[in-house]
Amino acid sequence: MSSVPPSRIRRLTSAMATQDLDAMVVFKPQNSFYMSGFNPIIYSHPVVAVLCRDGESALLVHALRDDHARAASFVDDIRLYGAWSSKVTMGPSWKSALATILEEKGVAKGRIGLDMDFLSVARFRELEEVLPDARLADASEAIMQCRYVKDPDEIENARAAARMADIGMDAAIAELRRGGNEREIASAAMAAMNRAWTDDHPDKEVADFGNLEHGVQNGLFAWVLSGERMFLNSDNPTVRVPRRGETASLFIWSVLDGIHIENERTVMIGDVAPEKKQALEAILDIRAEVFARIRPGTPISDLFDCSKAGLEARGYGKYIPGRIGHSMGLGAHELPSIDAATQVPLQPGMLLAIEPNIRIPGEVATQISDTVLVTETGMEQLTRSEGGLLRV
Repeated sequence: MSSVPPSRIRRLTSAMATQDLDAMVVFKPQNSFYMSGFNPIIYSHPVVAVLCRDGESALLVHALRDDHARAASFVDDIRLYGAWSSKVTMGPSWKSALATILEEKGVAKGRIGLDMDFLSVARFRELEEVLPDARLADASEAIMQCRYVKDPDEIENARAAARMADIGMDAAIAELRRGGNEREIASAAMAAMNRAWTDDHPDKEVADFGNLEHGVQNGLFAWVLSGERMFLNSDNPTVRVPRRGETASLFIWSVLDGIHIENERTVMIGDVAPEKKQALEAILDIRAEVFARIRPGTPISDLFDCSKAGLEARGYGKYIPGRIGHSMGLGAHELPSIDAATQVPLQPGMLLAIEPNIRIPGEVATQISDTVLVTETGMEQLTRSEGGLLRV
């Protein structure tokens, strides 16, 4: 069992007090992990985390997940539903079990916050039926705001995941230099990250969050897009070999004990057209300007505005992206988004993927991203693999 992260629980209970919630009941995998430390990997049976305003918590899991939950969760009160072998459960249904738990904790008739941004209509109607006297409220934003700032254990995992991402990027660039195809480059990166995980983190997991039909045992991902395929953004790598005169985008996503890191590079293969090189040089300069503005208190929109001004000053005003990055954490793409509308001030402990870019359809695509940690005085760059104007 992992230790209880008190600052996380304090933020959540404070958010409940602000929103006048007696309890939170969450189903979203990232949220139930946040409140319990338990990731069953596949969510074919609901995992329900309960947190009361006084800090009392419970975790409701299918009997199949009993041993795993008790080994991984920092929650002491673990309840079971369903049927599995000789396990003693609260009954066949999570719904009646949840109602009983909330009744025991004295909140069944209270105001209960749900992660409604995740719940299906059918699941919400089930909750209305099983909790007829409760006042159900949307706590999605409150939970997400608590997740904005990372706890010390999450920051430790972020630094370690960043080192693995750097190892993967180094391996990808080496394979690109060797002449490998997109799949060979991606496979080399993932193999290097898995080797680092095996050697350096024997007590950590790289599982990602699955859904009710699929689990993700290993979230150490890499993919490669070269030439015209760069404009596809997230397609699966192919056996296409990057060619001289092209650029290739290398994408690395690393995860350690639930915390995600992003490291992305665009690499020139030999000599490239002047407009490609010019765009890469421009985006590198703009990144440096954005980095210089990262400090506590800066509104996130200021980072976007800095990038926008930099693009306009360099003649790329027609190609302003919708955002220049996003938060990282239990999601590889979390809120807040780094865009013009987000006024959230930066706080120490935030993890951000900074990725201003230039996209000129059919001509230029720049994909360069680093994950940074907002500190008390500025920022710490976590991904540190070779950067700048890269050429093989």
